[in-house]
Amino acid sequence: MEGVSSLDEPLKKLLGGATAKVMAEHLDLHTVGDLLHHYPRRYEERGKLTALTDLPLDEHVTVVAQVADARILTFNNGRGKRLEVTLTDGNGRLQLVFFGHGVHKPHKELLPGRQAMFAGKVSVFNRKMQLAHPTYQLLDASDADEASEAVDAFAGRLLPIYPACKQLDSWRIAKAVDAVLPSARDAVDPLPASLREGRGFTPLPEALLKVHRPQTRADIEDAKARLKWDEAFVLQVALARRRYADTQLPAAARRRVADGLLDAFDAKLPFTLTEGQEKVSKEIFDDLATEHPMHRLLQGEVGSGKTMVALRAMLAVVDAGGQAAMLAPTEVLAQQHHRSITEMMGELAEGGMLGGSDRGTKVVLLTGSMGAAARRQALLDLVTGEAGIVIGTHALIEDKVRFHDLGLVVVDEQHRFGVEQRDALRSKGKQPPHLLVMTATPIPRTVAMTVFGDLETSVLDQLPAGRSPIASHVVPAKDKPHFLARAWERVAEEVENGHQAYVVCPRIGDDAEEAEGRGGKKAKAKKAAPEEDGEKRPPLAVLEIADQLRGGALSGLSVEVLHGRMHPDEKDDVMRRFAAGGVDVLVATTVIEVGVNVPNATAMVIMDADRFGVSQLHQLRGRVGRGSAPGLCLLVSEAHEASPARARLSAVAATLDGFELSRIDLEQRREGDVLGQAQSGVRSSLRMLTVIDDEEVIAAAREEAVAIVAADPELERLPELRTVLAALLDKEREEYLDKG
Repeated sequence: MEGVSSLDEPLKKLLGGATAKVMAEHLDLHTVGDLLHHYPRRYEERGKLTALTDLPLDEHVTVVAQVADARILTFNNGRGKRLEVTLTDGNGRLQLVFFGHGVHKPHKELLPGRQAMFAGKVSVFNRKMQLAHPTYQLLDASDADEASEAVDAFAGRLLPIYPACKQLDSWRIAKAVDAVLPSARDAVDPLPASLREGRGFTPLPEALLKVHRPQTRADIEDAKARLKWDEAFVLQVALARRRYADTQLPAAARRRVADGLLDAFDAKLPFTLTEGQEKVSKEIFDDLATEHPMHRLLQGEVGSGKTMVALRAMLAVVDAGGQAAMLAPTEVLAQQHHRSITEMMGELAEGGMLGGSDRGTKVVLLTGSMGAAARRQALLDLVTGEAGIVIGTHALIEDKVRFHDLGLVVVDEQHRFGVEQRDALRSKGKQPPHLLVMTATPIPRTVAMTVFGDLETSVLDQLPAGRSPIASHVVPAKDKPHFLARAWERVAEEVENGHQAYVVCPRIGDDAEEAEGRGGKKAKAKKAAPEEDGEKRPPLAVLEIADQLRGGALSGLSVEVLHGRMHPDEKDDVMRRFAAGGVDVLVATTVIEVGVNVPNATAMVIMDADRFGVSQLHQLRGRVGRGSAPGLCLLVSEAHEASPARARLSAVAATLDGFELSRIDLEQRREGDVLGQAQSGVRSSLRMLTVIDDEEVIAAAREEAVAIVAADPELERLPELRTVLAALLDKEREEYLDKG
């Protein structure tokens, strides 16, 4: 198909090496097709000015504005020069500054009354918004050839503003798009003709032309409707094919057995299950009883009782003659799950032991740091089938681990769980085991349909009785230092009343100076030049803050540290002592984010809270208020009051509803981040679709995709769709999509 090839042309053939290099390195654009799918972020009308009052801080922006005045100021006894230009949009004002030798050209060109496009990073100086050393393109300069040529290049009055970077302005990207636009004619249309005509969509080549060079606002709407649909549809077809392939896999049905372990367990529960737990358990039991593998996502707020639901599913599988494995992302968590499950099961967890129940089974723990003898015994119990339930970290996936008959895998906090792992575990069963994925990160329905589209979803949205409310407050440490002093007083008061507290920091703070991030990514805490990236100092560190507290605000209390680079035994020792009440304050990294359960801990102070994501803050906060006393969460930040970071923190302080927060998180981070963390293949495919706003599009595309795949699983009658799918999800990416 020679049609595909012109979109596969490398950009350097058409644009020259230097521009192509910047596009590849900074915008991840490599081919003509990539650039054609790099859509304008918005459109400005010639002669119409951008609202300057609500520009986002710390972001690279492009604005169309008018020069109000310009003046050269000297400093350093006349040795230094600075040009200050004030822009206006009729309402707001924005300051531009140019330094040194860079002042002469703009001083000649940026005369009062002139209109231009300006691009740069928004910062705050002396409480005013400013752009330092912006690049600009005059829009009304009849004498400057280049400027008028640039203006004529844009069709009609609509100026497309592209997502740009410091090295490449929006208008230079627009020029590059002009060079590749003729290739849009060769775009392969993935939509079946009947679907395209039935829904009245613009043909793809025309949509690409309209999105880049619209004559009218209606052109933009037409193009967007078509391009959004394509993204949603192609992705949903890929997911529908995965689900279809899964239904073709064989699995052993694990039907619920009366009077077994599960009934014995239910009989000794000191409380009744919530309606939600009952409903979700039924969905799971129904899935387990079928002859193809369950693939279910169980999402529920921190503390909504997911572990209880998962445990009952595991017991049902053991009753039916199989084994169940639970995988946790860290050793601390695996140990904790093991502890709480054996406590919940009591004598039912001591099968074959003295005093154990005759209906019981063995519950074994398997982690990387176990002693050789304990490990040998655990492996033996698994291979003989003596152990019905095993709980562990990814040590469970090693080649040496053999199961007697693995029937169910429960994965906790799956977004930390890599692709290969889920697969390796699948291959441990005689047939693929059933799979239950648990997450405490609330996921809006559309994201669940997109990121976890190969899993059926169950939601636990009621909290069990007895959980206490958590009050959350932002502590502006920079503007109001006395608020921070008061925060430490509050912690001391909680301890005085017999409770405990957590203090969370983004960094560990030893020689390696690495931040313990999500999924263990090692973010270097580099000392950036302030104007470079807005970070004036490295994030606060556990070891330093713990020392400060011991020697200052919390002297006299027992303050301990917990972080990911401690020896597992050491970590376990600290956690045990904290759980037993022997430690007053635990200063930790996000290792405590998931699963740590100490009902007596009532207060949490999160340092540099603006360095964490919204859902991460929500997770962390879920560690307090787990007992009968109310919880308190203090979000300490030095972020500027008007910054997006502070807006995020205020949102977290304002609501305890995780689903509401995950919407806010998505709106703020845009879904590229959210999806990009989960899959490699998706980031590149979602350019126009906003997962949060386009719920109807996604739902409709999913319906069409399911129907098409049911009728033609191999897409034999739709070669164009197959071609586009192959380009979007080469084999590896489709695998990636499958495993999240």
